[in-house]
Amino acid sequence: MELTIAKIGDPVLRQPAREVPEKEIVSEKVQKFIDDLIETKRAAKGAGLAAPQVSVLWKIFVAEVDGSTRYSYKPPIPLTVLINPKITFLTEERFENFEGCLSVPDLRGVVERCPEIRVEGLDREGKPIDQVMKGITAGTFQHENDHLNGTIFVDRVKDSKTFCTWEEFKKHHENEFHRQVKIIVAKYGS
Repeated sequence: MELTIAKIGDPVLRQPAREVPEKEIVSEKVQKFIDDLIETKRAAKGAGLAAPQVSVLWKIFVAEVDGSTRYSYKPPIPLTVLINPKITFLTEERFENFEGCLSVPDLRGVVERCPEIRVEGLDREGKPIDQVMKGITAGTFQHENDHLNGTIFVDRVKDSKTFCTWEEFKKHHENEFHRQVKIIVAKYGS
């Protein structure tokens, strides 16, 4: 079932999510929610979606990038369900990432992200996940994890002059950003 995506201004987006007890992960309720979260992300053509974005304060997000998303320039991410995630930065380096958000329709802005992170948590069966993510993919995971802490990408934009609509991004910034993505992927991997 497709869920309603909360938009900026909805107080639910500013509340921290709670951990999902491990014994509840395989429950019908949580599994159905995960299916609905995936369906909603795919219908919206997003790279990821976190539970608070659909008004559920659980520490769950999904990420997936393929040809069906609105981010064709991003490296592919296989469908990943992450529950109770913990992200650790593995470097002091940062890169600039032009981000958008399903909860902030038609707005993009430049955010600094760490290019190498360790992602720990549980998958939808409750099995441990412990992976290193790099480059643009690391940025996607940080963006979704921020939602679990009540943070939206607009909070991380250091220069408000980088804000633009999708239409203006495509006209004025997309080609340069695609070039930058290639450089980031070449330097850090996906």
